[in-house]
Amino acid sequence: MSKNLVIVESPAKAKTIEKFLGKDFTVKSSFGHIRDLPRSTMAVDIEKDFSPSYEISEDKKKTVTELKKFAKKAETIWLASDEDREGEAIAWHLSEALKLKPQNTKRIVFHEITKSAILHAIETPRDIDQHLVDAQQARRVLDRLVGYELSPVLWKKVQPGLSAGRVQSVAVRLIVEREREIEAFESQSTFKIIAEFEVPGKIKNSDPVIFQAELPTKFNSIEEVREFLEKVIGADFSVKSIQKKPGKKSPSAPFTTSTLQQEASQKLGFSVKQTMVVAQRLYESGKITYMRTDSVNLSDTAVKQAENEIIKTYGKEYFKARKFKTKSSNAQEAHEAIRPTDLSVDEVKGERNHQRLYDLIRRRTIASQMADAKLEKTTAKINISTVDEELVASGEVIVFDGFLKVYKSAESTGEEKMLPALTEGQELDFKQMIGKEQFSRPPSRFTEASLVKKLEELGIGRPSTYAPTISTIQDRKYVEKREIEGKERILRSLILSDDKIEEADKTEITGTEKSKLSPTDIGGIVSDFLVKHFEEVVDYKFTATVEEEFDAIASGKNVWNKMIGIFYKRFHKTIEKAADISREEASQIRELGADPKSGKPMSVRIGRYGPFVQIGSKEDEEKPKFASLLPGQRMDSVTMEEALELFKLPRKLGVTEEGEEITTNFGRFGPYVKFGSTFVSVKDEDPMTITLEKALEYIKAKKEFEANKEIQAFEGSDIQVLNGRYGPYITNGKKNAKIPKDKEPKSLTLKECEKLIKDAPEKKRGFRKKK
Repeated sequence: MSKNLVIVESPAKAKTIEKFLGKDFTVKSSFGHIRDLPRSTMAVDIEKDFSPSYEISEDKKKTVTELKKFAKKAETIWLASDEDREGEAIAWHLSEALKLKPQNTKRIVFHEITKSAILHAIETPRDIDQHLVDAQQARRVLDRLVGYELSPVLWKKVQPGLSAGRVQSVAVRLIVEREREIEAFESQSTFKIIAEFEVPGKIKNSDPVIFQAELPTKFNSIEEVREFLEKVIGADFSVKSIQKKPGKKSPSAPFTTSTLQQEASQKLGFSVKQTMVVAQRLYESGKITYMRTDSVNLSDTAVKQAENEIIKTYGKEYFKARKFKTKSSNAQEAHEAIRPTDLSVDEVKGERNHQRLYDLIRRRTIASQMADAKLEKTTAKINISTVDEELVASGEVIVFDGFLKVYKSAESTGEEKMLPALTEGQELDFKQMIGKEQFSRPPSRFTEASLVKKLEELGIGRPSTYAPTISTIQDRKYVEKREIEGKERILRSLILSDDKIEEADKTEITGTEKSKLSPTDIGGIVSDFLVKHFEEVVDYKFTATVEEEFDAIASGKNVWNKMIGIFYKRFHKTIEKAADISREEASQIRELGADPKSGKPMSVRIGRYGPFVQIGSKEDEEKPKFASLLPGQRMDSVTMEEALELFKLPRKLGVTEEGEEITTNFGRFGPYVKFGSTFVSVKDEDPMTITLEKALEYIKAKKEFEANKEIQAFEGSDIQVLNGRYGPYITNGKKNAKIPKDKEPKSLTLKECEKLIKDAPEKKRGFRKKK
């Protein structure tokens, strides 16, 4: 048994570290957190200064038992979890759960998994930082209090099974408010004037060069455009002035967590979660520094590595040492930006996406220590002989590429246009002038990465919380990624050419969006409810202030349970007031008017399975009629006409050969066809338009599947061997069992089936939180 036990969070990290330490060290993994607040109770004693009650997670009991064995035999235990608050809390929980003695327990931290970093950490151990642990506890306890007290209010007033959270609810509010801005936006049309000119090429006999110039003034109507073009007919054009200005572009800072998520989204198409998973793998294999950071600082070693790479590959003139300052006052400058551990390594083994993200990080790091790109910006003003207005042409030439040789950020990938060589007074050969319509655009919906950027700007969340927050709001169906089809619209244009003005209308598709975040109906309702009755929980400034208070706890300037006490006193009062809120107000019932047939009120509501239309009310003698909204329909915009169409479902299509009635409708799991008492999913069909012939095709396929479903049945037993969606399986009607690969389903005996059913794991059941 080794004298030293090193405990890290992940097996991959353990493998990498084990390579650097000698035979006197055993490296084991805790597989993340080993203790947490239990799910079944609040587990926070409000009367005792918000004291939390932790328990060892069910799936970690075996790990803890194993770690205890190793800890007992080791002379020194090194707690080597990550260097952030979460990592510090893991170290503390390990110390508590394993009952480690302070005299033989050492805490070590490192922001990269390299031999030098690990050995340096071993040489400079420290104690567990209780301030960091308290900051993490404060976040955990506060989030538990909010979730545990606020979620039941949502269950009673809006819909069972809902949840609220301090950061997730703010993120949903941002998306809901952006959606409302888009819906309220009225696009305005203006017209811009662009002229095209031709000048001779630089080299003799080369093709002429065409360039464009634009009128700085915009027109509001096509009539104004026509009037201006008529004045320009027959005009002469000449270069009035040329102004050349030197310019420069500077490289961006190395990556922080949020900027890496944004750039990986724009350049590689990664989701926020995917970026963090790939970055975690690169970190654990020792290829990059720690991936949860808000610092843009680079170590002197990293700057020296960058200098060597730049001078060797591009030359001395391309190097410029830079120190970047983090905008956030709470960033930990002792930490580093995300960078390769060795900049001379340009390739990593493994999956393609590992290489792609590594390459992005490496190029950004190297570029951050490179010279500015030098530009020459040219602006030419062009006279029009028949009017006072002037045209302006601009261009940009890269004189020295500098850092652009290595890296262009996603925002500046567009190539700048160049102007041909022009001289003052030069007469220009006019080709055409276009008056082109353009429309103002609504604000863009958030992508995952732009939502992270917005949260960071508002000071909400920290590097470790962005990815989980974005996953949570989608998992809970408050927000969804939608593919929005664009709408066609006409762009009006007038073209002046050869002294004639002609119309040249074009069509464009506008509003197409892919993988943008949109609120669901329930997301909008929950957000509105929280804004109205629990404003503090979803207030942007308040949420940012809470983050600052966590930072103050982390630096020892604030006491964690005092901070929680101040928050809870106010928060609990609003919970108590919530008893007076009516369900109708909370769930935003929308009245549509009176049903033309019955005269009863029609309303749109939210139910357990989503939004639906109701005709009538509970007070009526006759039971109300219900119809679910179709996919794509929204509570706040569905019309009376669209709602009435829904009541045409279920739609009768005809009968099968056996005389069973065929109907079609929408259900909980999408569109279906029903014949007799059997349901058939018809995912790609619309129940409003599906034909009898098409429905019969689905029914035929279903019957054929059912006819071939039974492989074996045993007389006097409920056990059957059946064909399922994912292949053959055994069932007794209550419990299912997989068939081993080496067994032939047709040759299984009843005894074998009974044993397989008995040994099969029990189906996991969902749980409900106790009140």
